[in-house]
Amino acid sequence: MFTHYGTKTIINSILFSIVLIIIGYIISYQPLRYLLIMLAVLFILFTLYFFRDPDRQSPTEKNIIVSPADGKVLCIKKVKDDLFLNEECYQLSIFMSPLNVHVNRIPISGEVKYLNYVKGKYLVASHDKASLENERNYIGIVNDKYGKVLFSQVAGTIARRIVCNLKLDEKVTIGDRFGMIKFGSRVDVYVPLKWQPKVKEGDDVVAGVTKLFEVLKNDN
Repeated sequence: MFTHYGTKTIINSILFSIVLIIIGYIISYQPLRYLLIMLAVLFILFTLYFFRDPDRQSPTEKNIIVSPADGKVLCIKKVKDDLFLNEECYQLSIFMSPLNVHVNRIPISGEVKYLNYVKGKYLVASHDKASLENERNYIGIVNDKYGKVLFSQVAGTIARRIVCNLKLDEKVTIGDRFGMIKFGSRVDVYVPLKWQPKVKEGDDVVAGVTKLFEVLKNDN
């Protein structure tokens, strides 16, 4: 029900909330006592809600790319990628609000062939420049049949912790959990132009479930 990526944060939040409740019971001024207790309860409830991790069933098609994150599609545009794809490609950006599930999932089965963590700024995640200027973590996967796919976890103004447990040459399966970005952020997906977008700007997407791209089976 809750992701193991948030275990320490959940434990610390519970301990902090207990301290607030104890202080609340010690204080004789009732309005302040009730305020502290209410804040403690709301704080732990939000923490548990943020680190929820529901089970999901990914599509079984081989010629698709699913969303690596929950959120809203910010943009779909053509760019030139010189990091991994080395060609013109589609960039699809997903904004994750603090209310979204933040566990990230593998968008396509294959083998991890590129990992690159880049330090950077903490601009608002929805800003156009966030993809190139914010702290981010690039992941490149090679699929035996459909080639390269690149995606990145991008930190935002509030999000200051990118978690990724992948290793080079690791084999991964579509829909697998691989990390998260804590407290609001974005994820960018880069694919060659042979892939056809299946969503549009403004659409809500679900990690491991929503089909972002599809390639015609005769276009391998």
